[in-house]
Amino acid sequence: MAVPTPVMDRFITEFPPPPYFPLPHNEVFKGGKLDWKVLKEHFSKEGRITKADALKIISTAAQLLKSEPTLIMLQDPITVVGDIHGQYYDFLKILELGGNPERTQYLFLGDYVDRGTFSIEVTLLLYALKINYPSLINMLRGNHECRQMTSLFSFRTECIYKYDLEVYNAFMDSFDCLPMACILNNSFLAVHGGLSPDLNTLNDIKNMKRFVEPARDGLQCDLLWSDPVDSADGRLPEVYRNNEVRGCSYFFGGEATRKFLKDNDLVSVIRAHEAQKDGYKMIYWNGSDFPSTITIFSAPNYCDCYKNKGAVIKFDEGTLNIQQYNFSKHPYLLPDFMDVFTWSVPFVIEKVIQMLYLMIKKEGVPSKISIDEACIGRIIELEQGVASSDLRQEVIEKILQTLRKLRDSKDKEVSEPTINEKPIPKPRKSLTEAPVLTDDNETFFTAMINDRVNEKRPSGL
Repeated sequence: MAVPTPVMDRFITEFPPPPYFPLPHNEVFKGGKLDWKVLKEHFSKEGRITKADALKIISTAAQLLKSEPTLIMLQDPITVVGDIHGQYYDFLKILELGGNPERTQYLFLGDYVDRGTFSIEVTLLLYALKINYPSLINMLRGNHECRQMTSLFSFRTECIYKYDLEVYNAFMDSFDCLPMACILNNSFLAVHGGLSPDLNTLNDIKNMKRFVEPARDGLQCDLLWSDPVDSADGRLPEVYRNNEVRGCSYFFGGEATRKFLKDNDLVSVIRAHEAQKDGYKMIYWNGSDFPSTITIFSAPNYCDCYKNKGAVIKFDEGTLNIQQYNFSKHPYLLPDFMDVFTWSVPFVIEKVIQMLYLMIKKEGVPSKISIDEACIGRIIELEQGVASSDLRQEVIEKILQTLRKLRDSKDKEVSEPTINEKPIPKPRKSLTEAPVLTDDNETFFTAMINDRVNEKRPSGL
């Protein structure tokens, strides 16, 4: 029998506890129809739905996405959204500023998951909106919508923590169904990453094999991973340059952009994929007053440390407007979705070891030697037979076992990160931190440099 929700024992009373039970099926599907507004409110309280309902939403959305062409065609009015990266509470702000999804057409450019801690909520709500308004909600694939990146980053861990591998695999199958690009107003190519040496005409996108895990090279890889060169004039020694920052794909410059736009009678490329301090960046490589490449990034205060703004693009009657916004407060979660008891165990063990050591030591511990070092030295002495008491040996053996675990844990915390333990920027310290962004270039660029390792596709993936 489930334990009832605690009453009158919550230390921080100004924040209500998350719902204890999953949302009942008859509330998720009222009268057989998926109620996205109930989901939106329930997720905002950190609530969950049942596994069966999650799988139903995922499979229904996947069938809708699978029926769409690889290159979708849209007309304004429309709101274009860049990376979200599991920042659910900022996603709610996007829906507020971008327009009521019941009446507003949206184009999402991918990267719904990873880095943030509410990727499941973001994707399930997006899928719920897609199911309710299939002609208004349009979704493209980003470089993080794949098995490789979600296993490397946080989404797979989040799925296992909140549900299980079956739900994770269902999400991955649905990501294979996402369209790759969009032509907007017959004038703009919208894509997550950028251009490719394998992209000459729009038919190349229409005819590509999309229902697969993205390869390390080729057209699909480039549409997801390529970047415009960071240069005012867009000059490159060659049309495309290997993208050493990403570890795959290419940089494209002015020559490649101008040729592609001219050959396909387009005006500009709209893409996401790169964090921007102001939420957007316009590149003028075509000699006109209109940018040839526009980058839009919709995750404000990315990874809780960039202090960037988020932005969306609003198209209406051929007019382009940028809407910026600051980050929204969100609940704090420990790394890897760890609970507070698991997190505190090493510290409790350390204090217990200190007490046990003081109980068995014969002489005082030198002031310059730490408790751990003294314990290790004493244990070595005991293992060499210095002490013969059976009781003492038994106690020390228990200390030794515990100390080994503690040392392993501490070693893991301070060791260099492996491929599966990429360094994630530290989250905001407090939920109550005021959502005020300062014009701090140094903070943004420092975070971007420190986080560069996470923007690179590891070798072998």
